[in-house]
Amino acid sequence: MMPAIWDLPDFDSHEAVHVFDDRATGLKAIIAVHSTYLGPAAGGTRFWHYADSQAAVTDALRLSRGMSYKNAMAGLSAGGGKAVILANPARTKPQDMLDAFARAVDSLGGKYITAQDVGMSEADMVSLSKVTSHVAGLPDQGGDPGPYTARGVFLGVQAAAKHALGTDDMSGVHVAIQGVGSVGGGLARYLADHGAKLTLADVDAQRAADLAVELGGKSVAATDIMNVEADIFSPCALGAILTEASVSALKVRAVAGGANNQLATGREGRMLADRGILYAPDYVVNAGGIINVLRHIENADDAEINRRINAISERLAAIWAESDLGGKTPAEVADNMAQKLIGR
Repeated sequence: MMPAIWDLPDFDSHEAVHVFDDRATGLKAIIAVHSTYLGPAAGGTRFWHYADSQAAVTDALRLSRGMSYKNAMAGLSAGGGKAVILANPARTKPQDMLDAFARAVDSLGGKYITAQDVGMSEADMVSLSKVTSHVAGLPDQGGDPGPYTARGVFLGVQAAAKHALGTDDMSGVHVAIQGVGSVGGGLARYLADHGAKLTLADVDAQRAADLAVELGGKSVAATDIMNVEADIFSPCALGAILTEASVSALKVRAVAGGANNQLATGREGRMLADRGILYAPDYVVNAGGIINVLRHIENADDAEINRRINAISERLAAIWAESDLGGKTPAEVADNMAQKLIGR
């Protein structure tokens, strides 16, 4: 028997979990509101084909909690939420279905603000905005969050190198990147510009191979990237990739990347620490995109956006300093900080 939603392991005192089923358009969607303590719940919409509906619920719960923590740690006047649209195997997005989703967002009266995420484009956000005003990251509001996320992740990788390797000069530092889409690809370019040695992988093997040739790195199969001997492993694809088995196989000094919810169960944070591998909490590292797309909530200009993204390095240094002193893992320290910020 399927457990009630509040009995699921990833239910974390969410304020609300909304399920939408519009038979006329085929829309099946979940909007999870984790916290509105600091402001409206903000987080992107993920359009993804899941193996089953339970996996979609789990994703929405985990991602919305991550957004609460991310927005709080970035100092934003926003809570945390996330939307998931369950795609069919063909991943088609008819206009009437997008309109139905926009109406679903609108029905929450501004408690949830959506933005771009995996499977959704800037054009989709424009489409949604014609039906609901509760959309961030439109072309005149910063647009695609990917480049801003990528810059923040680069700063996180650089900070990890400084703490784990003793230098923030990336020249010759070997970084293995899992996923080279908008964020991972942008990160690879930043690193190449700073002289890093790159090993790249992506589920689209040709994309990784082409980028490796362009940047003077090498590519490996997606299944092999976590076994590469490198200085830093940077996960920039989907989450839950740090498991007991994968952590035990890592041959790196640090993990710092843009993927959400990298720790599969949470226990992996201790496993990494026990192996002497520095961990950069993902929701701190990948905050650049949401910092940018929420500029319209706080009327922030480019200088303020850049200041907040630059602060990612300082925030990570503070987390690692407390971890080194108190014995808690970086993941535990960051979670404790974020929970206090959202009144928990």
